[in-house]
Amino acid sequence: MPVVNLEQYKAMLEAASKGHYAYPAVNVSSMETASAALMAFANAKSDGIIQVSVGGGEHASGNAVKNSALGAIAIADYVRFIADQYNVFVALHTDHCKAEKLESFVLPLIEETERRRACGRPNVFNSHMFDGSVLPLKENLKIAKGLLARCAKSEIILEVEAGVVGGEEDGVNNSDVPNSKLYTTPGDMVEVYRELSAVEGATYMVAATFGNVHGVYKPGNVKLNPKILRDGQKELKSVYGEDTKFYLVFHGGSGSEKEDIAETLDYGVVKMNIDTDTQYAFTRPVADHMFKNYDGVLKIESEVGNKKVYDPRSYLRAGEAGMAQRMIEACNDLQSAGKTLLR
Repeated sequence: MPVVNLEQYKAMLEAASKGHYAYPAVNVSSMETASAALMAFANAKSDGIIQVSVGGGEHASGNAVKNSALGAIAIADYVRFIADQYNVFVALHTDHCKAEKLESFVLPLIEETERRRACGRPNVFNSHMFDGSVLPLKENLKIAKGLLARCAKSEIILEVEAGVVGGEEDGVNNSDVPNSKLYTTPGDMVEVYRELSAVEGATYMVAATFGNVHGVYKPGNVKLNPKILRDGQKELKSVYGEDTKFYLVFHGGSGSEKEDIAETLDYGVVKMNIDTDTQYAFTRPVADHMFKNYDGVLKIESEVGNKKVYDPRSYLRAGEAGMAQRMIEACNDLQSAGKTLLR
C-alpha cells in the first residue's frame, strides 16, 4: 500500500529527521504530472510527497468546473490507484491554503476524509497546509490550533507557516511583503511549539522562513540564511528540553543553491517544496517537440499535419519524462534517494 497511513508517514518524517535528509514535495495538477512524480520516486528509490495547491486543484477539475477541492480529490484518488504499482511510499498533501480559502479548499477535503473514514476507507489526503503567515502570529496560531485538533481526530498531519515566503507562485503573491517578515525568529518558533504542542495526539510540520522566495531567480538574487533554522531549533531545546524538535519544511526550493539545501538538512528540514523547476522541466521537452515538429502539429497550407506528433500523448509523455528526471535530481540533492522505507 504505497500511499501511507499516519504511522507510516510519521516514520518517514522521523527517519528523515534522524538521517538528515528530506523528501521532495512536488506540486502536481494533472495525471501526467502525478505520474511523473511517482515514476521519479520509484526510479530514485525514494519515498516522497505529492501535493496539490488551490490552483492545481482548480485546474484539475477542468475549465467548466473550476472547483479546487473536487480537482484535488480527483488527483488524490488517481495517485492512490496508480501508486500501488510502485515500490515506494508516497504521502498526499495539500499546499498553501490561506485563511480565506479554507472554506472552499481544505475544509471540504477534511470533511470528505471524515466521510470516508466513517465507511472504513482511507483518508483522501495525509496532510494539509494552512498558510496563515500574513496574519499576526497570534491569529495564525489560533486558527492553526483549531485545525490541528480537527486533523488529529482523522489522523491528518497539519503543516503551518511562521514567517512569509516571498515571491509569487500559483496564486500566492507575497511580492510586496516587508523584508523583515521573510525571516522567522526563534521566539516565533517557540510560540508555535507552545501553542500547537498542546493539541493532544497531533503531529505537525513547520514552514519557518529564512529568506526563501517562491519562483526561480538569477544566482545571488535570493539571500537565504539557513542558520535561522538552526537557531530556532536551538532555542526550542533550551526552553522545552533536548528531545524537542520541529519537522521543518523548506518552501521556495526551486532554484536554490545546493549548498544551502544541504545545510538545511542539518537543521531539521524533512520536506522541501518543488514546483517552478518541475514546471519548466515538464514544459521544456514539450516546446522542443513543437519546434521540431512544427509542420506536423499544424495543418499548414491545406496539409493535414501528422497525427503521430499532434496527438497530445506524444508530447505529454515527453513532458512527463522531463519532469521525472528533474525530480530524481531533487531526490539526490535532498539525499532521500535509495532510502525508501518500503520493504
